[in-house]
Amino acid sequence: MSFFHPADPVSRRDALKATGMSIGWLAAQQLLCQESTASAAVGGLDLRHRQGHLPGRIKSVIMLTQVGGPSQMDLFDPKPELTRLNGKTHSDTFETLQPGSESKLLLGTPFPFKKHGDCGMDFSNQVPHLASLADDLCMVRSMYSANNNHPQAQRFLHSGKTQANWPTFGSWICYGLGTENQNMPAFVVLRDPNGYTDGGSNHWTSGWLPAIFGGTEIRSEGDAVLNLHPTRKVNASVRQQKLELLAALNRRRQQRYPGDTRLESRIQNYELAARMQINAERLLDLSAETQDTLSAYGADNKLTHDFGTRCIMARRMVESGVRFVEVMVPIAVHTSPFDNHRAVKKGLEAICPRIDQPSAALITDLKQRGLLDSTLVIWSGEFGRLPISQNGDGRDHNRNAFTLLLAGGGFKAGFTYGETDDIGYHATVNRVSVHDLHATILHQLGIDHHQLGFAHEGREERLTDPEVTGARVVKDLLA
Repeated sequence: MSFFHPADPVSRRDALKATGMSIGWLAAQQLLCQESTASAAVGGLDLRHRQGHLPGRIKSVIMLTQVGGPSQMDLFDPKPELTRLNGKTHSDTFETLQPGSESKLLLGTPFPFKKHGDCGMDFSNQVPHLASLADDLCMVRSMYSANNNHPQAQRFLHSGKTQANWPTFGSWICYGLGTENQNMPAFVVLRDPNGYTDGGSNHWTSGWLPAIFGGTEIRSEGDAVLNLHPTRKVNASVRQQKLELLAALNRRRQQRYPGDTRLESRIQNYELAARMQINAERLLDLSAETQDTLSAYGADNKLTHDFGTRCIMARRMVESGVRFVEVMVPIAVHTSPFDNHRAVKKGLEAICPRIDQPSAALITDLKQRGLLDSTLVIWSGEFGRLPISQNGDGRDHNRNAFTLLLAGGGFKAGFTYGETDDIGYHATVNRVSVHDLHATILHQLGIDHHQLGFAHEGREERLTDPEVTGARVVKDLLA
């Protein structure tokens, strides 16, 4: 029989070994073995580059996250019938979240629409730079979500689940494929240096996947990574000795608890931080960018400087082999800038000029550098808006229909997919769920969404969970 020293921590494995003739330990070993085998078959527990299940069309993803719910009928999905019936009461029942829409008065768009490019894609006058790239964009007008509230809808867009603490899309991709740059995080987040958008770091959590796959915040002002360098100068040899001692202590601890992925993630993060001290700031130094490039992104303009600078950094990231980059919308308007419950016209006029030029410049720059074929750019919010007025001139949330833009990544260019009803309330033709979107993007990365899984609490969890969600690859969107 085994005995524990009072000073030693007792793990659950040790307790199982020492009690019940070790039968519990044998059962636990079998379960752990099954979990390890299941996980290893579809991904890895480190950031080394891995091949997918299929030949991948793309290597990296940039997600331009437009928090708040951009209004589809005011930006991308013109509705002449809605305009014709402006101010009329509609008899249908609308799913609302907040008060202010009880009168059910239809609200036409205050903005003119125009067709752009050889493909004749529709845009309002609020996004002229994106409109100029119509022939490079894939517009999906028939998206729909699962919840009308911001936190749940944001989590759903990112993780396929409305509940908190589930791995996000970027984390799943990095778990499946690793990364091509071992000196930078696989998943990088570029947020407004002045603060967080609504939803905060929930957009890039690794959930119960190993922490090494979570998003790492990189700053566009000041120190690129907080606490990356010591607060006082340390002799190089002393620093190296400390690193070696820390590594030895971590490995000794790991031998005692070999199944604890949190410890392995911590070790890998320490090692990555040491490599980043040499490489991160060099990669993020924009002094080598030409004035023409800075001007194209609007990085030299007060209005677009923040988002433009971060879009340049996103291009540099994928250029260097980073797998997934998320660029958060500026919070200069407020932390949920597309959330126009009042004054939708004023709200869009405030936020669109901040993100339109940099978004278009990123796509143009990637194309000119030959990177758009291997990179997918996603421009999306978490849901759309209602066709009826709220508080007189605003719009409430609408999970039943929204529009997103895709560029590159093997998606059809100059292509508009799906339709909503005459007033833009429901996606009606060629509907695309968030799970379908995830499955399709994974496919382009070379991952079979049926096979990307991780054993968690006795169940093989997946991003799309196709048996439950019916997720499918939308091949009509692919070139």
